[in-house]
Amino acid sequence: MMVDADRKSLPNGSEPVVVVGAGLSGLATALGVALRGGRAIVLEASDLVGGAAAYSGGQVWSGANHVAERNGIGDSLGLTEQYIRDIAHDAPEVLDEVAMRRWIETSPKAMKYWEEVGAIRWAMIPGLADYHNEAEGALPEGRYLTNAVIDGSVLGEWRERLRYSPYFPVGQTYDEMLGKGRRASYVEDDAPSKHGHAGLPAFGLADGSHGAAGAADGDPLTFGTGVVASFLARVLAEPSIEIRLEHRVVELLTDSSGAVVGVRAESPDGVVQVDGPVVLATSTYDWDPELVREMLGMDPEDFGSVAPETLRGDGIRLARAVGGDITKIPPTAVPILPGWRSQVGTGYGYGPEYAMPHSMIVDETGSRYCNDSYWVDIVAKTLNPADRHLPFFLIWDDQHRQKYGLAATPPGGEYPEGWVTSAPTLQELGEKLGIDGEQLSRTAERFSENARKGEDPDFGRGTVTYVNKFAGDPTNMPNPVLGEIAQGPFHGLRLKFVGTGIGSSGVRIDGEGHALDGQGNPIGGLYAVGSAAGMSTTGTGYNSGIALGRGLTLAYLVANELSAGADEASAGLHSAVR
Repeated sequence: MMVDADRKSLPNGSEPVVVVGAGLSGLATALGVALRGGRAIVLEASDLVGGAAAYSGGQVWSGANHVAERNGIGDSLGLTEQYIRDIAHDAPEVLDEVAMRRWIETSPKAMKYWEEVGAIRWAMIPGLADYHNEAEGALPEGRYLTNAVIDGSVLGEWRERLRYSPYFPVGQTYDEMLGKGRRASYVEDDAPSKHGHAGLPAFGLADGSHGAAGAADGDPLTFGTGVVASFLARVLAEPSIEIRLEHRVVELLTDSSGAVVGVRAESPDGVVQVDGPVVLATSTYDWDPELVREMLGMDPEDFGSVAPETLRGDGIRLARAVGGDITKIPPTAVPILPGWRSQVGTGYGYGPEYAMPHSMIVDETGSRYCNDSYWVDIVAKTLNPADRHLPFFLIWDDQHRQKYGLAATPPGGEYPEGWVTSAPTLQELGEKLGIDGEQLSRTAERFSENARKGEDPDFGRGTVTYVNKFAGDPTNMPNPVLGEIAQGPFHGLRLKFVGTGIGSSGVRIDGEGHALDGQGNPIGGLYAVGSAAGMSTTGTGYNSGIALGRGLTLAYLVANELSAGADEASAGLHSAVR
């Protein structure tokens, strides 16, 4: 909608910066504005803060960062760029070279800045290798950061308004989790029942079993919940930041030149208008079936999400309404995960179980077709437009059930009736699932023969260092993700791809976070950060932690531009790159 008067939103003006979304990138943007003398109003559609980041593992990927340096790990901007180029080669046309270099060069400065201003106390995740350990420029550790433990009590009354992850053993550290294995850590840990938010949706590993916040032994927050909590605590110390929950932005306001000068939002008190330059930090489109179909080419039978249900593509729709362009990343490169319908409720879940020993993924012919422990290969091969493998299925034997369980079913537990298909033989299981049972038996026989040797010459399961460390069973020898499928009864279910709030496709931006129109020109007064912004920075390349690392970098850049006191180093880099 166009407003009557033409106005300029100047960095030094009295109008606040309007941040749409109270996830990690939105909170960081508001904090950066406030710390440089500006004001920010954060409008959040839900009644909780944290967005998809709070549900995540809290991995923040940054090349050549200061935390690795102080831990004695050598890295460089050159190696980082080499790595990103190598993993993004599939579709070079969607990689924005200028934006990529801007992000790589600014990221270490941004990570150091956020620590220096007290937004977070970084810890390096030890022993966690880059996803693509075969790529040029990859490192065996050093680029993954997360928060040191923060006590939830520092948030005061806002602790009850913080999203709490049902997918990670919040309260544990990465050292503890990686030592046991992710699945074992979650099963053994009762953190969700101690510290969780009663309002969380009933899906995922915890299936909604969350009690009141706080516990007698304190309220340690780690993983994505802890990263968000750390930034939120710092935001709450700034009087020039206001967070308004249950305010869904439904319209951008523009002046006669087309510049964005404010928003309209639906609130419990009716429609409200807030004036000022706008930063879209709404994450992605997981819960909008039309956008899922447009961006991923999938219908609801094959797609769900474990992200908050407020991720409805608002940023994309808002930007389009004022002439904004959209960056589309091929579905085969989008970070979605194999998952399943929740055991309770109507939601979805995911976990490392598909990557653990005694399991494999097959298509309806009963054949394997990918490295089925590694989501990158699963997505690329399953959605390959020239050779799609939908529907796809997870198959496992009773050793897997006894050792690991699945979702909310603990090791040795019984699956809820009607949730899993089971049969005494693989051939019968195949017939029940609509799979070629004879071929399924042959596939499992070959898989098991190789698994006993600790290898997978067909598809390379067990060769990705990151997966072995993060998703496997460290007690399983000789390979943490390989085990025979030989002990009945056998089990299976049809998988869905589940989004985690990183849709890759999103608002088209330049390296500074300006939203762009169809001709590549900046739209005045409009910016996008986090997963609301299309991933032209990395194109078809992705590595766990890039979404949060890029989001915090964009927040740093946008806050600099929208506030009065952009530091000289940032200003110098800005002019040098542009």
